[in-house]
Order: sequence, then structure tokens, then C-alpha cells
Amino acid sequence: MATISAAMVKELRERTGAGMMDCKKALVETDGDIDKAVEVLREKGLGKAAKKADRVAAQGLVATKVAESGDKAAIIEVNAETDFVAKNEDFVEFVQKLNELVLEGSFESVDEFEASKFDGDTTVKEELTEKIATIGENMNIRRFESLGAAGCVYASYVHGNGKIAVLVEMKTDAAASEVMELGKDVAMQVASMNPAYNIREDVDADYIAREKEIILKQALNENEQAAKPKPEEIVTKIAEGRLNKQLKEVCLQEQAFVKDSSMTVAEYINSKAKEIGKDVKVTKTVRYEVGEGIEVKEEDFAEEVAKQMS
Repeated sequence: MATISAAMVKELRERTGAGMMDCKKALVETDGDIDKAVEVLREKGLGKAAKKADRVAAQGLVATKVAESGDKAAIIEVNAETDFVAKNEDFVEFVQKLNELVLEGSFESVDEFEASKFDGDTTVKEELTEKIATIGENMNIRRFESLGAAGCVYASYVHGNGKIAVLVEMKTDAAASEVMELGKDVAMQVASMNPAYNIREDVDADYIAREKEIILKQALNENEQAAKPKPEEIVTKIAEGRLNKQLKEVCLQEQAFVKDSSMTVAEYINSKAKEIGKDVKVTKTVRYEVGEGIEVKEEDFAEEVAKQMS
């Protein structure tokens, strides 16, 4: 049997919000497997949906660029150590220039991009090194993506002074100018609600099977503890309803439209397409949020001061 440490219990509590003893019992039950323990807690209705702790301290900017023709677009994230540098005019211009290069070029990796020409004989990597020396803070080009599918036009939206950026791909015969408002509205929806999928058909079958099992077990456990338990077939229907609600929340086009909750995003897209008089399909979205997924060591300020004084 695995040894259950305080650190494991702490991590499970941060990921689920469940009580300390419940976390410890779940870890014992799963022989120290934290991912399985998350599922056990969810099945018992004791933990929130599994997700990594999103305490992110990484700073920087995300930016988008759409070609004037609207037929291609790019998005980039460049990180810095502090928010102060992220607001530096020189840094902002640098990020915008980098994204223009992404839009104009075709790069498979950050390494390939950094080896490309920035201006004249200077490479992107050399310019980045120069900025680090000038601004006095470490920086790195974390990721980028360029889009340009045939028969598609693109729209973008940047939120919170470069903290969240979104690209929206639309397959249509309409001119880019005709669908820019539609595209921006959808991009704002993605920035706000952060859907995991575009349409239900995109949802991974394994994800659906796993969530269905967890939700059903959760409903059965609740039913067992109820004063008047319901028949199992009723409980199964309740679980199916909960799963359907969850899928609506994670699929962009099934979400309630943030600007008008009386309609779904799909209904909004169709209504705008009807106004334009041409078919419009949102086929892809890309959302970047500064620092998402970067785990930063949590510093103990008192301990740090004590070390410096010793």
C-alpha cells in the first residue's frame, strides 16, 4: 500500500475542494493514485469537476493578427516575469511584430521561428536576447499558431489588455467584412466562457463515457441517501439529463449566447447568416490565456526573508 503523505492530501484538496479526511480516505481507497482519487470524490459528490489547479503567476501578452483580406490569421503568447514589463510599450510592440512574422511565415516550432529572420540580418532569437538585456527581465516565446484554410475567413478578439486572445475560423462564401461582427461576437463568447469543444460531435467518446459513469455513480449515491429513493430507471434519466447539461456547457455552439441568453451560439450564428444571405459555419476557435497551464512555485515570503537574514 502506498504511503499517503500530507502533500498528496493537500494537492487533492486543491484540485477538488473536498475535506481533508475525505481526501485522505479517497487516496487510501485508490492506493495513492491522485487522478483516481479525484474521480472517487466526484462519484461521492464530494469534489468539483477534475481540473488542475490554475494558480498561474506567469505574465506576458497574447496577441492576434488577421490579414487585411481576412483569409489568414495568427495568434501568439510571449511571457515575461512581471505584469509591469507586459505593459511596457517596447515589449508590446515587440510582441505585435513577432505575430506579424508568424502571420507572414510558416513555422513548425518555436525553435524554427526563433531561428528565422526578425529584421535584416538579425534573427528572432537574437532580437529576443537583446530585449531581455534592454528591459532587464527574462522573456520567452511560448507558443503561436497560424490559420489559413481554403474557403475560410477569420476574426479575432483580445480581452483584458492582452490577457486573453481568440481567433475564430468561419467557412463561408461571404466577404470577410460581412462576417467580422459575427466572428468578433463568437470570439468574445469563447474568451468569456472558454468552451472545450466547438460542437458536440467534436467531444471525445472516452470523455463522454467517463463523465457518464461518474455522473451516474454520483446520482446513485445521492439516491441511496435520499429519504425516498427513486426507481433506478428514473435515476438513470436524471444522470442523462445532467450529462446533457454538462455537454451544453462545454460545447461552444450549444452554450447560451452571452449577448442574448434567449438563444444559443448556434442560433445566433444562423440568424446572422440569414441576415447576410450566405451560409456561415464556425469551424474552429483558438483561445490563448496568458500563463495558462504554467505551474509556478509558490513562495513563502516569511521563509524567504528569514533565509536572506540568516
